[in-house]
Amino acid sequence: MNRIQENADGWISKDVWSACLSEDDPITPGDQIALGFDGSIRGDATGLVGVRLRDGKLFVLHLQENPRDPNRPDWEVDALAVEAAIANAFKTYRVEWFYGDPPYWQETIGRWALEHGDDRVFEFWTNKPLRMVNATERFHSAAAVQDLSHDGDPRLTGHILNAVTREVPQGTLITKSSPRSKKKIDLAVCAILAFEARADAIADGRLKIKRRRVVGF
Repeated sequence: MNRIQENADGWISKDVWSACLSEDDPITPGDQIALGFDGSIRGDATGLVGVRLRDGKLFVLHLQENPRDPNRPDWEVDALAVEAAIANAFKTYRVEWFYGDPPYWQETIGRWALEHGDDRVFEFWTNKPLRMVNATERFHSAAAVQDLSHDGDPRLTGHILNAVTREVPQGTLITKSSPRSKKKIDLAVCAILAFEARADAIADGRLKIKRRRVVGF
């Protein structure tokens, strides 16, 4: 049996991520986007990240993190807030492709597919190593050459920089620095799924670029 090897190397460096910052051309309602969702119930964070199809710009749509408050030992993710975030994303933007990690949320993702279209909402099992390795490597390569960007949201930046690499037989995945670490990486997973959703949406021919009409004189 192949053994997983872990190391403490940062997945994406601060310098690389900073170079991908783009404060111009903000995301606006009506933009074509893809979505990545990673959900939990209690322990890990639950997040939703979008990415614009035409330029690969990432942005955070929702995040809930366990506050680790001893006065709230029974804290759980607010499922209604998640539902509202999903509904608002589909209402505000032209969502072309959605990837959601099913554990804890499989029935809900199935319902979202019924509500928003099973040609737009899909499961993406992050525990399937080969598929996740390929998606992770594509994201990393795009960041290295600035083929993606982000709006500087500190929540996404924090999760991206918290992620360290984990070697499996299929290649490189990301993980927390230790199982008990309070430094979350869930938005990094969401970003990977969103970026993969964007690639599949474009490959499916869903990117529609409006061209300005040029009037001659």
